Amino acid sequence: MTNLQDRYGRRFEYLRLSITDVCNFKCQYCLPDGYLGDKHQHFLSVDELRRVMHAFAALGTSKIRLTGGEPSVRKEFEQLIEIAANTPGISTVATTTNGYRLAANAHKWRQLGLSQINVSLDSLDPELFRRITGNGRHQKVLDGIEAALDAEYRKVKINVVLMKDLNHQQLPAFLEYVRQRPVDIRFIELMQTGLGKDYFDAHHISGESIKQQLVALGWQVQPRGPQDGPALMLRHPDYAGGIGLIMPYSKDFCASCNRLRVSALGKLHLCLFTECGVELRDLLGNDQHQEMLQQRLLAQLQQKDATHQLHQGLTGVTQHLASIGG
Repeated sequence: MTNLQDRYGRRFEYLRLSITDVCNFKCQYCLPDGYLGDKHQHFLSVDELRRVMHAFAALGTSKIRLTGGEPSVRKEFEQLIEIAANTPGISTVATTTNGYRLAANAHKWRQLGLSQINVSLDSLDPELFRRITGNGRHQKVLDGIEAALDAEYRKVKINVVLMKDLNHQQLPAFLEYVRQRPVDIRFIELMQTGLGKDYFDAHHISGESIKQQLVALGWQVQPRGPQDGPALMLRHPDYAGGIGLIMPYSKDFCASCNRLRVSALGKLHLCLFTECGVELRDLLGNDQHQEMLQQRLLAQLQQKDATHQLHQGLTGVTQHLASIGG
């Protein structure tokens, strides 16, 4: 059992660890102009990332997700999979990817210790996919998902950001996709970030409306398990796959929060939408600071708020989701 528990009784056994801010896609809702970061900034080194993993694991974290940006653009990505998989106490190593390298590497990454994979796929239509992502690799991403299924990952999920007047009408196509495939599609409600208010206002659609459509089609809401995250899961006896709804504007969304985030620059973020991050890098220079690092994590966790303030339009310092690992 984890020692990472906040003052509201929530336990945090899940670390989302960003290894780069860089991404090679230009998704409208995240990086519409492509990655424009500071080329001189230095992301956490492999050793610094290893120390972060060990500190969290020593406090009871059992799951690490390597995120970005696009994590697979980092040349040490495969090395970091191995480090995470061989960290004592870590039972699940996951990643979230845009899928552009997945077809060629799914089996290799599985052998290295990657056990769960989420693939971003905002449309099953090639032209709409190109419009949303600024990229024409639609078939390559689909091939990657099939390769991941063939490699027998413990879980394969597809992330779809719901957007009014863009892709929300594709619900029937996505349902047909999971009829024969053991894949969970997670529809993610569009969230407002610092750079995206106008886009949010134009394209936000409530996940509740999707839930109502699914229930009307015979999908059944599943009970939430003790280690489940914030996704509301639905299943249907006629479908091999499931549907998850991530609805950050829903009532009590934060009550099931079970994850913490560390950015590629070494800051602890207690929430995706915090006003500031807590500096960790000063304690990542050598292995002798592990106890101090763990104490800082425990102390800062007591500052975590009960909920985000998205309903008030407060998005913190998150300018785009690539800057903090989503």
